[in-house]
Amino acid sequence: MKILVLNCGSSSVKYRLFQGAPDATSTGPASWTFVTLAKGLIERIGEPGGGAADHTAALQQVMGSVDLSGLRAVGHRVVHGGSLFSAPTVIDDEVVAAVEGLVPLAPLHNPSALSGIAVARKLLPDIPQVAVFDTAFHQSIAPDGVTYAIDTELAARWQIRRYGFHGTSHAYVARRTAELLGLPSDQANVITLHLGNGASVCAVQGGRSVATSMGMSPLSGLVMGTRCGDIDPTVIFHLHRVAGLPIEEIEHSLTRNAGLQGMADANDMREVQRRRAAGDPAATLAFDVYCRRLREYVGSYLAVLGRADAITFTAGVGENSPAVRAEALKGLSALGIEIDETRNQRGDPVISADGSKVRVCVVPTDEELEIAEQARNALEPDGAHL
Repeated sequence: MKILVLNCGSSSVKYRLFQGAPDATSTGPASWTFVTLAKGLIERIGEPGGGAADHTAALQQVMGSVDLSGLRAVGHRVVHGGSLFSAPTVIDDEVVAAVEGLVPLAPLHNPSALSGIAVARKLLPDIPQVAVFDTAFHQSIAPDGVTYAIDTELAARWQIRRYGFHGTSHAYVARRTAELLGLPSDQANVITLHLGNGASVCAVQGGRSVATSMGMSPLSGLVMGTRCGDIDPTVIFHLHRVAGLPIEEIEHSLTRNAGLQGMADANDMREVQRRRAAGDPAATLAFDVYCRRLREYVGSYLAVLGRADAITFTAGVGENSPAVRAEALKGLSALGIEIDETRNQRGDPVISADGSKVRVCVVPTDEELEIAEQARNALEPDGAHL
């Protein structure tokens, strides 16, 4: 049974073809094993010299380059599902219309996903298509964790609330952490730290998201490569009223020229660490601010959970930076968190010290695999579709 996973950006298509089969060594309802048959990335779509003229041509190129015999489903990454979608959803005309209605909440992301869905439905009319939403995993957060303290009528009218993102990554990593530690996933409490160019934290209680750092958009929360993370809203008013900057310029600055880029003139943590090691004060401050924000969120999510079995680092920075991992959890031994520096430097799956009450883990994320698994789960409850 094959599943094709598509992640369509405004000028790119990332794809991965999986072969799935029931896991003969396990009896769980979702116990399947997936192997990758093909994967690739088509970039600069629609640009001179790019990989394809448009998304139709790009997806035709994908489908002409892989063996789709036995294809049973196409899983689409959709960034924003709003309050409407709390699970992977088989796509029909009503679902497409609902995702179109959410474009104002994700104007840079949902339109490209819709393009990919439209083309895939046209090219593969007999194959079920499944939307897997970045926001869906966080629909389990209680109302007091998603409600902003603003006028309720205003919030309801304009759909203003915390949605959270990176849900496929947080779900996958929390589950894999539980497996790594030999814990039932529906009983494990895990704080997952997805640290890439975009970054977010999630408190996962028994397999369910109960708190996450990103909000109505991916701009809030942690310090990121080019995004500011949490900031006093008055900064925006000040830049507009006093500095005279137009709203569009402020938005661009906070999303494209803030975070590590704004503080250290480099959005890559590897470069920030290189400059820090060379004594660059701007890079040193950027690194310290980045790690302090992480530490603050870890502490607050420990309070939300009451107890944690593990803290898990994932994604580019989380998986590859021992310095960030060590600094982010520095000084937390009173909370039962201690890192073994030798294990940390090696990047072991478990990097906590033997006496650490809270385990600290490094688990590579795999969002495409999670999308494949969720697509299968959306179609397979009674076996009717597969």
